[in-house]
Amino acid sequence: MRNTTFLFICFMSFLGVFAQSPLDKQEALAFKQAVVKTANTTKTIVSDFVQYKHLNFLNNDIKTVGKLAFKSPNLIKWEYTEPYKYTAIFNENKLFVNDGGDKSNIDVGSSKMFKNFNNLIINSVKGNMFNDEEFVINYYRVDDFYMVRFIPKKENMLSFIASFELTFDKKTADVVKVKMIEPSDDYTLIVFKNKKRNTTVLNEVFHH
Repeated sequence: MRNTTFLFICFMSFLGVFAQSPLDKQEALAFKQAVVKTANTTKTIVSDFVQYKHLNFLNNDIKTVGKLAFKSPNLIKWEYTEPYKYTAIFNENKLFVNDGGDKSNIDVGSSKMFKNFNNLIINSVKGNMFNDEEFVINYYRVDDFYMVRFIPKKENMLSFIASFELTFDKKTADVVKVKMIEPSDDYTLIVFKNKKRNTTVLNEVFHH
């Protein structure tokens, strides 16, 4: 029984290795150019999303459902609708939070860390995080998708984010998943659904 279990684990590891293969330099460059082109032509994004919060001490991930709205250059709204009501709006240099009617705001512009994190969130939604000065970047093919892993180079960022993983649709070069991994190996996974680009999004959407 023990040998059978060991062989099964080896077999699954073998499959995992081949399910995720690195892109060569030409493939990575072509893919990056496609993503940047898509990001640069994106004025708005609206999408449903499902978020999974994985904590190592819990048996099951915490699942929440919501809606995303983005408007270039830096307006973004995360509206959680199930199992609770929670809204976070990044508007210019302010973060507005409505936690079930309890409202607060943070001056993001006064904190370089918050400002950098806001930019990371916006760029991850658009897919354009290709900054070699900020990240070690690795490109992979995973089944019918491309996955890019971004590892921060700066210590202050590594203290709260170990890496970002963005999963892209091969055909559209559009982000379908965002995974933020913490130094503890806890992570947040956001899966986008019914995502639409360049539809009309009024500024009123981002009022708190």
